[in-house]
Amino acid sequence: MRPVIWLIALALIAGSGQPSFSQSPTALTKQLAAITAPLVGRVGVAAKLIGSNNVIALNGDELFPMASVYKVPAAVAALRKVDAGQLSLNQLVEIKPDDLSAGDNVIATNFLHPGIQLSVANLIEAMITESDNTATDMVFDVAGGPSNITSTMRSLGITGMRIDRNTKELMTDTLGMKVLGTAKAVAEFARSNPDIRTKFAEMPKDSAYEADPRDQSTPLAMLELLMQIEDAKATSRSSRDFLLASMSRTRTGPGRLKGLLPRGTPVAHKTGTSSGVANDVGYITLPDGRRFIVVVFTKSSSTPRPDRDRAIAEVARTLFDYFAMQN
Repeated sequence: MRPVIWLIALALIAGSGQPSFSQSPTALTKQLAAITAPLVGRVGVAAKLIGSNNVIALNGDELFPMASVYKVPAAVAALRKVDAGQLSLNQLVEIKPDDLSAGDNVIATNFLHPGIQLSVANLIEAMITESDNTATDMVFDVAGGPSNITSTMRSLGITGMRIDRNTKELMTDTLGMKVLGTAKAVAEFARSNPDIRTKFAEMPKDSAYEADPRDQSTPLAMLELLMQIEDAKATSRSSRDFLLASMSRTRTGPGRLKGLLPRGTPVAHKTGTSSGVANDVGYITLPDGRRFIVVVFTKSSSTPRPDRDRAIAEVARTLFDYFAMQN
């Protein structure tokens, strides 16, 4: 079957809004708004076919909580230190018991005793592929902390994004704890608040969390960062290749950007999840080898998580079909 016919057939059977391939960018954004409206509270999208000049944006200048997507700028800040010779990917970092964080956490779950050391490379890998919060906080430390990560974004000319807290601090504020949200402290807090895990994962929009300007980004700012990563402007080429390889191994969010794409489509991405929030950002490869960058942020959602995932999948598939037909 010819590639164009194959793509049209897939679009028709995928149920992703049945896009019109001749539609204008304006019509496309209206379609994205329509297909996501029943699934999420508020959506922000920014996308660009690599090598083109046109940007697709829906609420592109609106701020959204990044949740774990903020681990991408953290990785960039750390890798820039590697590029500058201030840090090495092989450098071992000790993880002490008080360094263990709650949440998505392979390290804290599997390594219960003192004596943990991981290389910077493995910390970034776990932070991206597993969204490991302990690894994230250690990467934040070697990157110079949240303020330096934000300063790094400013040095790249990215102003619509800020990083203010590591995951322990974010956990403390989100759960309303009075002590730092280490793995031990959160476990103790959960024992006296047994429903907190479900509430944190599935509770509807949290206006206090979303109104807080900290750790937020616009879709267009995140798109700019991903473009600079792709162009090896944010880091060196070797650091870019390292980061994109890690993003290609991401295991979280299989139902988001990947959810409705043809089986085997290469995707390099990073997810983010929090109260009322489901995000996914990254790079998707088209059947002819071209690639596009996509950012999907959501907030203010009281829908179940599968619906939020579906909204992101619908956006990704609609853009996949649209860009596949661009010359």
